[in-house]
Amino acid sequence: MKTENVIISYFNAKKKFDFKPKTHYEIGKKRDLIDFEGGVKISGTRFYILKKGLAKLQRMLINFMLDTHVTQHGYEEVYPPYMVNEVCLIGTGQLPKFADNLYKDNDSGFWFIPTAEVPVTNMYRNEIIDINLLPIKHVAYTACFRKEKMSAGKDTKGIKRGHQFDKVELVKITAPEAAKEELFSLIGDAQDILNKLDIPHRLVKMCTGDLSFSASEKYDIEVYAPGMNEWLEVSSCSDFGSFQARRANIKFRRDKNSKAEFVNTLNGSGLALPRVMIAIIENYQTKDGYIRIPNSLKPYFGIEEFI
Repeated sequence: MKTENVIISYFNAKKKFDFKPKTHYEIGKKRDLIDFEGGVKISGTRFYILKKGLAKLQRMLINFMLDTHVTQHGYEEVYPPYMVNEVCLIGTGQLPKFADNLYKDNDSGFWFIPTAEVPVTNMYRNEIIDINLLPIKHVAYTACFRKEKMSAGKDTKGIKRGHQFDKVELVKITAPEAAKEELFSLIGDAQDILNKLDIPHRLVKMCTGDLSFSASEKYDIEVYAPGMNEWLEVSSCSDFGSFQARRANIKFRRDKNSKAEFVNTLNGSGLALPRVMIAIIENYQTKDGYIRIPNSLKPYFGIEEFI
């Protein structure tokens, strides 16, 4: 099915190196910036510890993304709970189908969120929204928790896949007729982060066979990691039509005399941190294993030029 996905376009030229670029995990281990053994010691496989400059890079990236989406793209920031009740996950479509990929506290019945999409969308569950408030645009930073049931191998090496990771999420609630325009606007907002960081990336339209059962249209944004020589997805931008709205009972009314209608819900990462981190480490590496700080992040780092 993936062979039927359509690459729409490429953005930002690949970096040219006068040396063979290393992978992020080679640089991280050699420079003592990523402690894989420590992560396993504390929590188990697919956990790691970011140290020193990389810990700061992740924190600064989160601030940069949130600041950009709020001040330049017009999103309202929220900070939601990381644990939700079962009804929320049913509303956004993770339950019951994907229960085996989620973490649950059996004593309380709370579930750890796989993405901020879940609590943010459910802020409007069982509500009828005034059309004058649409589109609603939220951005949220959260940690995310997923079981990621995969066998060990190339696809799990480094920080590409973990049971816990950070993400900045974009969520929109719109009238149905505005959904197409709002989806492409959301995609542009996510890409703007990569353009500001000057990271090579491409936009991919997902074929019907590769759509989740809840999405009506989806585009993936993939960054290029030269050390791994791979394209890595950092955002899936989806229009869910009225699927989530029907499950969560989210409606809007065009005027006081109109019948309530279901909204469209949209979301996408803006962006997922581990793979953006990989892209920065591998695209901005120097021959001696240092990492140049992208120009757009320099205001967050002060006088520092390298990690």
